[in-house]
Amino acid sequence: MPEYLTPVVYVEETSFRSRSIEGVATGTFGMAGVTKYGPVPYQLANPRVVMVPKPTLVTSFTEFERAFGGLEPPDDIPMYLAHAARAFFANGGRRQRTERSVGLRPHVEHAFESGNVTIDFAGFSAETLHGVIQEPLDKLRAGRLGAQSVALRILLPDLSVPIGLPSMVPNGADSEAVRQRMERIVQRSTQAISDTVHELGALGLVESAHAEIRRYRTSPLFKLFIVNQSEAFFGFYPVVKHSVVVPGGGPVEIFDPMGKDAILFHYAKSDDESAIGTQYVEEAQRWFDSVWESVAREYAP
Repeated sequence: MPEYLTPVVYVEETSFRSRSIEGVATGTFGMAGVTKYGPVPYQLANPRVVMVPKPTLVTSFTEFERAFGGLEPPDDIPMYLAHAARAFFANGGRRQRTERSVGLRPHVEHAFESGNVTIDFAGFSAETLHGVIQEPLDKLRAGRLGAQSVALRILLPDLSVPIGLPSMVPNGADSEAVRQRMERIVQRSTQAISDTVHELGALGLVESAHAEIRRYRTSPLFKLFIVNQSEAFFGFYPVVKHSVVVPGGGPVEIFDPMGKDAILFHYAKSDDESAIGTQYVEEAQRWFDSVWESVAREYAP
């Protein structure tokens, strides 16, 4: 409105019509609520901060089911969010961002409920993999999960040769003693995984059980889980400086890629071949297969 400074009669013409509302995109819809599983906030021990995953973009109800579960309620808890998501896509919705709290383990456990389980893992020590699959394997042994076969492929860095990370502070030099320390951790986790999986097959609890470990020359910069060739979880290892005790010596300071501080990004395949999730899972699988079949060598813990 103009500013009137003197006492006189002014005439101002205005339209009698209501102003039109400017159109905005309504194809992307946000939801938050209870689902069967999905990414969750978690707290780091040091520094004490809460890491909150970004909302997950899904472009079909199939993608929603793979990321967060379907309509079937666990423990008689109604899945209202899943019903709302299905209605959204059934009525023409195309893009939806959903946020929910859970971690990697529920996705893996869901894969063990029935059928043939395949997990491809690329990372540093396989400690995370051991922690994630131990409970589903125990439930499978107890008859609480119904997988018919289990096949694991584990791809790790070769610690028998000089490596870029972990390395010594302050110059980043390779240390054989540091590699020996990590080798012991790798042997502990991979041996436990291998023994548990092969025992399932030996006891006849599944039709087939297989765990194979290979190593290749690289520095551990990320971890990757591919579950049933339909879901991928990827996270970068942040490099931190801290003290460790090496075999035959005292504490030393190293630059160490820390898997426990890695935030995992979740991708799921859908019926849409052009969807980001579908393309990511397929490319991650192609990368894994190419390394596995070319430069990786068998490793026996």
